[in-house]
Amino acid sequence: MTQSSPAPHVAVIGGSMAGLLAAAVLAEHATVTLIDADTLPEGPAPRRGLPQARHVHVMWSGGARAIERILPGITEGWTAAGALRRSLPADLVTMTAQGWIPRRPEMQFSISCSRDLLDSVVRARVTALPGVRTLQNSRVGALLGSAARVTGVLVDTPEERGRSVPADLVVDASGRGSHAVQWLRALEVTGLRRAEVDSGLVYATRVFEAPAGAHAAGFPIVNVQSDPRVPVPGRTATIVPIENGQWQATLSGTRGGRPTGDPDAFVPFARSVRDPIVGELLEGRRPLTDVAVTRGNANRRIFFEKAALPDGFFAVGDSVATFNPLYGQGMTVAAQGLLAVRDLLRDTGVAAPGFGRAAQRAIAPRVATAWDLATSQDILYPGATGMRPRTGAGLLNAYVGRLMTGATTRRELTDAFFRVITMSSGPAHWLRPSVVWHVLRASERGAPAGPPLTLGERALAGLARRPGPADPVGRAR
Repeated sequence: MTQSSPAPHVAVIGGSMAGLLAAAVLAEHATVTLIDADTLPEGPAPRRGLPQARHVHVMWSGGARAIERILPGITEGWTAAGALRRSLPADLVTMTAQGWIPRRPEMQFSISCSRDLLDSVVRARVTALPGVRTLQNSRVGALLGSAARVTGVLVDTPEERGRSVPADLVVDASGRGSHAVQWLRALEVTGLRRAEVDSGLVYATRVFEAPAGAHAAGFPIVNVQSDPRVPVPGRTATIVPIENGQWQATLSGTRGGRPTGDPDAFVPFARSVRDPIVGELLEGRRPLTDVAVTRGNANRRIFFEKAALPDGFFAVGDSVATFNPLYGQGMTVAAQGLLAVRDLLRDTGVAAPGFGRAAQRAIAPRVATAWDLATSQDILYPGATGMRPRTGAGLLNAYVGRLMTGATTRRELTDAFFRVITMSSGPAHWLRPSVVWHVLRASERGAPAGPPLTLGERALAGLARRPGPADPVGRAR
């Protein structure tokens, strides 16, 4: 870029997390117009275009570190706004398919807050960047250009229908409702293939008032997962401490075992999962919201990287792939993919021939990893439909199951488990010789017999004592 040549222009479709991070990455090399169908809130507030924000969103350390590299200081911004930094597994009481994970000193961490707060802090940072402007209450209706090159977008704004917005690069980050496939096919782009794995998952969430002093005492995240190896509907229950002294509780269930919007059924459902601890913790708590229900949570993927994409276009975030929200992968996959895009920009430019296709290929490995982790489990539930596991998946699942059994007893395997689950390392980490050595010696002997809450935490929550470690992390709480 020189003073005599104007900066390239990028149109980013969608102002949620993936779109905001894309704008931040590209603003270092271009001017950016961020286009969104909603009015973007000034602070943490619900958005019509992000209904899934009502449910639990945990930002794993792998995602937080990636976003920190894009927006230095963002973690401090989140905590200053009220988010809670939770050490893993010290501040986590979780029952996996193989049993309770012991609470050990920090190996990874998570950022615990509402999705509205997560987005609002990032949004404030990105929209204040030089060269970033927003086009709000505006819907993209088509891509401009041809099968050879995208040259912009056609937008309906409050003032004008069919407004042409020229761009050297268009990034689709419009999420689960993306129309990118239709737009590209209208340009006669070929080779767009998609896949889906649908367990029939339904989510239900309600926010409760946390016990007095729970946040100050560092009360943990509590989570009971399902076991996909057992041929019954998968049902889960989770409590995440969030800002303003609240507990956000999310239930989920696959076909034949789904939660509903009935407020009287919420706590009983939480009690009905593999361990009743979440229901016990919620019993008698004051609800602060109605029950929010979301359906249509299938894993879906568009293989953009294998299509004959035109120059000047790539997709990111939920526009490329949506995952079972239980695994907390979406924001992290988007952030890590955009870091790879940023690395590309060091060697080329936004308007360089082939940049969009190269960016799409750079994003693909992160998507593929999360896709394999999510779908290999979801396809096991009764009535699940879609792409079947690859040949050899059974052997790999057996190995991972043994690793997770070992994670309930061996510190080295607890560490390996959290490295991959938080997307701080890829699944190949589980095949390192030092990890394999411990997997071969894995045993459930000595695993926690029940939820590893401390006596102090039980007293704070008003629970009667149940069998379990007196102090699972060896410190007063």
